[in-house]
Amino acid sequence: MPLRKRSNISLLIPFLVVALVFGLLIWQRYRASRQTITPPHIQQPSGLHTAVLFFVADGTSLAREARQLDPCEDAEACAREVLEELFYGPVGELDDAFPEGAVPQDVHFSGNTAVVDLDRAFADQMPSGSSAEMMAVYSIVNTLCVNFPQITQVKLNIGGAHLKHLDLSAPLAPDYSLERRAEPASTVPDAAKEHT
Repeated sequence: MPLRKRSNISLLIPFLVVALVFGLLIWQRYRASRQTITPPHIQQPSGLHTAVLFFVADGTSLAREARQLDPCEDAEACAREVLEELFYGPVGELDDAFPEGAVPQDVHFSGNTAVVDLDRAFADQMPSGSSAEMMAVYSIVNTLCVNFPQITQVKLNIGGAHLKHLDLSAPLAPDYSLERRAEPASTVPDAAKEHT
């Protein structure tokens, strides 16, 4: 074999080895970029539960909002957590039922009755009118009764203060008739309404 051909082959072999290595590296990068990465499954902590909270809708009725809550130790601890979320306020389009500064002090169960202690700001800062009082009181009563089936009535204590329009001397049963009703769907299409 002539010397010139041998030197060409000896130059060609290292070139082919380098080209092959680069080709493999590029192929591996291409494959890695095309693979879909599956995110790790995040497991929810056990015991996570959904509470139903009642807030004000349109100033004249109550509406439900769901809230995810952490696990709690017992029913009374859960009731405290539910009330704290209720007084924290809505996260959607609904309105708060309580005057600013009002906070729940405590809640405990006595048989089928939940006894809720509120601070005086609940009564002192309440906007005037029976509707505001009704929405605030039944926001609490309905929330506790719907989340804790063993509770059928709620007694509210407001640090010695009284509401002007509602008598809170006895426990109150829930009043779900205060909930906003869904508007009935119209059976006449919009296009037909325009021609009538």
